[in-house]
Amino acid sequence: VGTLIPDIRQQILLVTTPGREQEVVTRLARVGYDHAIGYLDGGFDAWKNAGKETDTIVSLSAEEFAAAEEQDPNINILDVRKKSEYESEHIVNATNLPLDFINNNMSQIDKSKTYYVHCAGGYRSMIFASILRARGYDNLIDVDGGFAAIKQSGKFKITDYVCPSTLL
Repeated sequence: VGTLIPDIRQQILLVTTPGREQEVVTRLARVGYDHAIGYLDGGFDAWKNAGKETDTIVSLSAEEFAAAEEQDPNINILDVRKKSEYESEHIVNATNLPLDFINNNMSQIDKSKTYYVHCAGGYRSMIFASILRARGYDNLIDVDGGFAAIKQSGKFKITDYVCPSTLL
């Protein structure tokens, strides 16, 4: 939230999993966001059940991602983790475009190309893909489970690990 909503006085309407509303309000307050104006009763399901417009982001498992990369070794891979995370360890040939700087980096993404997007665990990459989807980028595929799942699959060439503290 701090990266994407710089004004801590911004009013925020929450769409959460039912029963987690208070937890989300608490987490927001811990980082200075005290202006939650409410939540959507029933969460996302209530939105869908009301017939409101929705959209989806294609998401693949690490194994499905590996199969795509095996078919085309030149696929476009976006790693949206912070620079320090990327420099510590990443997929060889992945491009680092941190979510934190999405507005500065959008021009580096070709709307006509397909990109496989991942972060550490899957949360930031889905936000990245969703923001760009809303801005007309339709060829973004999220890698479910992020770098953790990718590394665990053992199917990708990964750079040697470098302790992040040595990069400071």
